[in-house]
Amino acid sequence: MTNSANHSWTHAGHGLPTSEPSLNTTAIATGLQLPAGFAAIAEDPEVGPAITNNLARVEKKLREAIANSDPLADATSRHLVEAGGKRIRPLLTLLCAHLGDASLPAVVQAAVVVELTHLATLYHDDVMDSAPFRRGAPTAHEVWGNSVAVLTGDLIFARASILVSELGSRALGIQARTFERLCLGQLHETVGPRPDEDPVEHYLSVIADKTGSLVAASGQLGAIFAGADESYEDLLVEYGEKVGVAFQLADDVIDVTGVKVKSGKSPGTDLREGVPTLPVLLLRNAASQGDQSAVELLKLIDGDLSSDEALAKAVAGLREHPVTAASWVVARAWADEAIAALDPLPEGVVKASLTSFAHAVVDRAS
Repeated sequence: MTNSANHSWTHAGHGLPTSEPSLNTTAIATGLQLPAGFAAIAEDPEVGPAITNNLARVEKKLREAIANSDPLADATSRHLVEAGGKRIRPLLTLLCAHLGDASLPAVVQAAVVVELTHLATLYHDDVMDSAPFRRGAPTAHEVWGNSVAVLTGDLIFARASILVSELGSRALGIQARTFERLCLGQLHETVGPRPDEDPVEHYLSVIADKTGSLVAASGQLGAIFAGADESYEDLLVEYGEKVGVAFQLADDVIDVTGVKVKSGKSPGTDLREGVPTLPVLLLRNAASQGDQSAVELLKLIDGDLSSDEALAKAVAGLREHPVTAASWVVARAWADEAIAALDPLPEGVVKASLTSFAHAVVDRAS
C-alpha cells in the first residue's frame, strides 16, 4: 500500500469527519500528564501541543464510545474509564502518527480503538485474577459481580469493534488478530505450560500475547492512519512487542518485590493468586539446581499466603533473593532489543520518545 493509498483510506467512505472544532489547549492540558519517558513530547513546540490536543480528543471520544442508554451498562462501562489510567497505548498511536500526517482524523479514532480494547481486557483479567482493585478503585466484579464485569468487557470490546470497522478492513484485521492473541495469552496463562515446554519460555510467550500484541498494534495503527512510510510498520510492531514484554516483566517484578504500586494493586497479589511471574520461575529453576535458599523460599510461596503476614514474608524473601536482580536483567534486555529495533527510524521526537519510554518502563518503582 502506498502512502497515497493510506491517505485516501482515512477519509471518504468510513464515516470519519474531515475536520474537528479547535480545542482550548489550556483547558485540555489540565489533568493530562504524560507518562514517564515521554518528556521529549512535552518539550517539542509542535508535536507537544498536537499530541496534547489529540489526547483530549481521545478522552472525549472514549466517553462517547462507552455511553449507553441502559443505566447499568452505562455505569459499569464508565467505571474504569473514569478511574483514570496512563493511556499509554493511545499515546503510542498518536506519537507514531507523527511519522506521517498526525492531523488525519482516523488517527484519533484508532487511538480510541486500542484503549477500548485494552479496557475490555482489564474487566476480564480482573475477574480471572480475583483482583480487588484496579487504578485505585474497587474492580467492577467487586462492585457488580463476575457476570456483569465479564459482560461489560464484552460490551466495551463490541464498541471498539464498531469503531474499528469504520476504519476499514485492514484495521479490523489487525484488531481481530490482536484480540485473538490477547485471548490465547490468557488461555495459556490459565492452563500453564505443557509438560515438554520450558516454563520461562511459556511465560514470555504469554506476556508477548497479553501485553506485547496490543502495544505493537497501537504504534502500527498510528503509522498506518497517518500515511507513514510502510517500511516503518514492521519495526514499530517489533518495538511494540518487545517494549510490551519489558513493561510487563517490570510490572511483575515490581509486584512481587513489594514496592508500593500507585495503581492500587496490592504488592504480592500475583504471589497470593498463584500467578507465575519471572522471579518465581527463576526461583524454581534455582531450587531444581540445588539452591537451598530457593527451596526454603518456595515452601513459603507455595504454602498458605492468605494472611498478610505470610504474604509480606514471602514478598520480602523474594525481594532479597538473587532471582529478582536476574529478572531485572531480563526485563532490561527486552527493552534494549526494543530500542535496537528503532534504529532505521529518522532522528526526531518520535524516535527519542520511543527510546526514552523503553528505558522508563524498566527504570521505575511503580
